[in-house]
Amino acid sequence: MKFIRALAPAALLAGLLGAMISTPMRLPAADPPPVPPPADAAREQRLAWFHEAKFGLFIHWGLYAIPAGEWKGRPVAGIGEWIMNRAQIPVREYELLATRFNPVKFDADTWVRLAQDAGMQYLVITSKHHDGFALFESKVSPYNVVAATPFHRDVLKELSRACERRNLRLGFYYSQAQDWHEPNGAGNTWDFGPDDKKNFDQYLRAKAEPQVRELLSNYGPVCLVWFDTPRMMDVGDRARRFADLVRTLQPDCLIDGRLGAEGDYKSTGDNAIPDQPMAGAWETPATINHTWGFKQDDDDWKSPGEIIFKLTDIVSKGGNYLLNVGPTAEGVIPERCVEILRAVGRWLKVNATATRSMAPAARPLARNSATTPPTCAMAQASPSSSPAPTGAARRNPGSSISSSSSGRAMASRCRTSRTRSSKPTCSRIRSASRSLSGLPKTAPSWWRCRAPRPILCPTSSWWRLTATKSAAEPFVRASRPGSP
Repeated sequence: MKFIRALAPAALLAGLLGAMISTPMRLPAADPPPVPPPADAAREQRLAWFHEAKFGLFIHWGLYAIPAGEWKGRPVAGIGEWIMNRAQIPVREYELLATRFNPVKFDADTWVRLAQDAGMQYLVITSKHHDGFALFESKVSPYNVVAATPFHRDVLKELSRACERRNLRLGFYYSQAQDWHEPNGAGNTWDFGPDDKKNFDQYLRAKAEPQVRELLSNYGPVCLVWFDTPRMMDVGDRARRFADLVRTLQPDCLIDGRLGAEGDYKSTGDNAIPDQPMAGAWETPATINHTWGFKQDDDDWKSPGEIIFKLTDIVSKGGNYLLNVGPTAEGVIPERCVEILRAVGRWLKVNATATRSMAPAARPLARNSATTPPTCAMAQASPSSSPAPTGAARRNPGSSISSSSSGRAMASRCRTSRTRSSKPTCSRIRSASRSLSGLPKTAPSWWRCRAPRPILCPTSSWWRLTATKSAAEPFVRASRPGSP
């Protein structure tokens, strides 16, 4: 009897182990894809053009273009349009810049043409930034480009007409909370004391809300209002009052994600690209160098290849790319910006259909995933359709948008792979790309392959392929991106 009692625990343990072995092991369920919020019919109708646009031009321009990063002969750290804040410049000194603002080389048609040459579908400009200066004629405040400068021209009116002539959508950035020129606006603590001691609602009702009304009433159709830095906007009905203004005056106008309440789409952080596809409509605002407003010592421009890489990365995850330029005080977009944007535009003329047709994968594979990717359609390169590198791309082949020799080599490898199997795999394409890119096998990156169900495949190069049913799309070698 004692022997039986001694065997009982062992028998029980053996039985449990046997049951575990005989029962198939259940793996943890995969995380479901992000679920979009419930559909709002009116919002989706407003967003229809935004989903199609993918790529827009952001313009930061104002009085801060005059000091261009320096104050009284000394460089000021930080981004150009924040110089008043960073240098703690008193209002009475800073507002004197208006008497020197005379951008005689400004030409609205040139700016709009550049946006279209770059393949952009909408343009957003700073109507009023945090310094409180308005680039339009305002009856609310004389601190504007028409009343306070020798220029005496309404910049937004001229841009509105140019956009209408060339059929480009126009949106306005407006700093609703921060206004360093106003005693009750947020942000200026060196002249007017702490924000929590101010009559913030007085500023909103006396200046910000009436100026937004002017923008929505005097400049034709406005595709979106780009609000920013919603300090103290989560109190009471402050954000709702602005939203009601937009919905009442221009029902089709979009509201971005920085009002202080839910907008029509999400705005990521500056220069921030999410790692995974995001549910709903969203946009990444980004700089072409490191500053938004013009800064004379910032010439660290992104290459056309980097911009193309970021554009395709953002679009493949379901977002829009709003790329910024900062014109000079004379009203000229820096020549290097122009060259870069036109190079991107030349690439998009060939690849626009494939780029805009990208859709986010339902659930992208994790990096270093052990899962074998499904087969995908083999992309084909047409060497004759690859634009010849120009400018900096010719001087630095590593940053060129496209290379005809690389295209021919890749096309040859693709043809070789196709003769071996009727179902070429992603691994064959990856192998071909490694030999072309010259990067080590461990270099992290992602491929986008257009299959019946789009997938993201982890690979070892910075090549991005868009496989299509036809043989018309060239391959693009984008230079390796840095931190966003």
